[in-house]
Amino acid sequence: MSFKITILGSSGALPVYGRHPSAQLVEIQSRFFLVDCGEAAQMQLMRFGASYHRINHIFISHLHGDHYLGLMGLIFTMHLQRRAADLHLYSHRGLDEIITTQLRYSRSAPSFRIVFHRLEKDAQGVIYEDDAVTVETIPLVHKIRSSGFLFKEKPKPRRVDKTRLPEGLLIRQLAGLKRGEDVVDDAGAILYRNADLTLPPRRSRSYAYCSDTAYVERIADQVKGVDILYHEATFTLDDEARARETLHSTAAQAATIARLAHAGKLVLGHFSARYKELEPILEEARSIFPEAHLALEGVEFIIPE
Repeated sequence: MSFKITILGSSGALPVYGRHPSAQLVEIQSRFFLVDCGEAAQMQLMRFGASYHRINHIFISHLHGDHYLGLMGLIFTMHLQRRAADLHLYSHRGLDEIITTQLRYSRSAPSFRIVFHRLEKDAQGVIYEDDAVTVETIPLVHKIRSSGFLFKEKPKPRRVDKTRLPEGLLIRQLAGLKRGEDVVDDAGAILYRNADLTLPPRRSRSYAYCSDTAYVERIADQVKGVDILYHEATFTLDDEARARETLHSTAAQAATIARLAHAGKLVLGHFSARYKELEPILEEARSIFPEAHLALEGVEFIIPE
């Protein structure tokens, strides 16, 4: 089952050097989530062969323009393509007003329903859940209300070992095996023990997206053991004073969070326009956390089962 993150945009406030503002496509078990939607997000989706019609949930970390200004273009394209399914938008207060104002003055009515979900300031909690996945907010510290997002697979069922299955089992008995139950007869007597016919469930995977934020060590506690951590690395240590002033993070600080969280892998992004070359950012992070990588556009990060 798939768990893949595709980088659509990795630049900071300005689109420079071929880098676009923040946007990522997260695919989990054939569910598609868009995380932030900077300028040209829809063009990047097309460029990398991703179908925007399969995106039903969009998570906006905060309302600085480089994280949401691509949203209206994407909405209008969906409308022109006669989208019918609901589109769910998750954001701090204000996004509903921004979108409805533009729709009102363009005298436009989308072909689909837009459902707004307001994020609460400094709140940590589940904002999306289905039978396989949960998404919870990660409180961040920035100049305006800002949240990261933690995507987690729910515990998976046990796997039936087809090489040891006896013939004639009913569908309900197979379903029970996946739930960890023994196979019993009508009187409740055990016919086959679960452990003899099944394998342990595949592990549940996780991904944390921490957009614009100052260095906050408590983030590491919430994302402990995450498979992949995306953490902004707007500056290097040479510009740490600028990072403090703007409530952003350095590559070293991002790497420290990854180390404290015992993350499997760190992905660095939201690079300042002052850095044409990104190798110094990567080197700084790897000096603290060797499994650090750059969020280069078009790169896919796959979490295996």
